[in-house]
Amino acid sequence: MRQHAVRTPTRWAWCLWNLLQLGFTLAFTAAGISCALALLALTRRPDRVLRMGATWWGPVLLAGAGARLVVEGRENVDFSRNYLFVSNHQSVIDICALFVALPVPLRFLLKQEMLKVPFVNWYARATGMLFLDRDSRRAGALVRRRAAAALAQGRDLCLFPEGTRSRGGELAGFKAGLLQAAIDAGVAVVPVALDGAGKILPVQGLFRVRPGIIRVRIGAPIEAAGLDRQELTRRAHAAVGRMLEPRI
Repeated sequence: MRQHAVRTPTRWAWCLWNLLQLGFTLAFTAAGISCALALLALTRRPDRVLRMGATWWGPVLLAGAGARLVVEGRENVDFSRNYLFVSNHQSVIDICALFVALPVPLRFLLKQEMLKVPFVNWYARATGMLFLDRDSRRAGALVRRRAAAALAQGRDLCLFPEGTRSRGGELAGFKAGLLQAAIDAGVAVVPVALDGAGKILPVQGLFRVRPGIIRVRIGAPIEAAGLDRQELTRRAHAAVGRMLEPRI
C-alpha cells in the first residue's frame, strides 16, 4: 500500500510535466515555423530556413525533453556532396535529432498524413519536403521521381525506409522502392542509426517523455552505381543493423 501511494503522486507529476512539455513543444514549433516562413518570404532561401531546425528548433526541443544527443561518424562523410540519408525510425523526436546531427539543409520524405498538421504542413511544403501516400502504389512511383529530381539538383534528402516507427526498438525491413531514387540520381546512400529515441518519446501513449541519451551513428556512404535497388537496400539495412548492435 505504501509503495502504491508513493508511485501514484510520482506518476501524476510526470503526467503534469509531460503536459507542460507538450504545450511548450506545440507553441514553440508554431512560433518557430512562423518565423521561418517570414524569413523565407524575405530571403527566398529555403536552405537557410532548414538550417534553423539544426541551430535552434531541434536543440531546444531536445533539451526540453531532457535528451542528450551523442553523434558518431561524421568523419565518415564528405558533406560537400549531397546524399540520400536512410535511417531507422523510433520516435517523432527522430527528426529533431537528425536535423542537429547532420550538418546539411535536410529535407525529409514525410507520410501523407502530415499534410493535415497545421504549421508543419506549411513549413514542409515551403522548404521542398516530399510526402508519400503509403496506400497508393502510383503515388510511390511519383514520389520516387520527385526524390530523384531533388537529389539530382544537389539537395540532401532523408527517409525512413522501414515505413513507420518501431514499437519495440527492433529494426524492421527496408522498402526497396524508396532507395531507387539514389540510383536514378546517381548519389550515394548514407546509412544512419538512431538509438535511444524510442525510450525518450515512445510510440505508445500520447506524449510520455523521459530523459535519456539519443545516439546518432553515421555510416560510410554506399555508392549506388552498379547496384540494383534490392542490393542497395540490403547493404543499407545491414549497415544500420550493425550500428545498432550493442557495443562492449
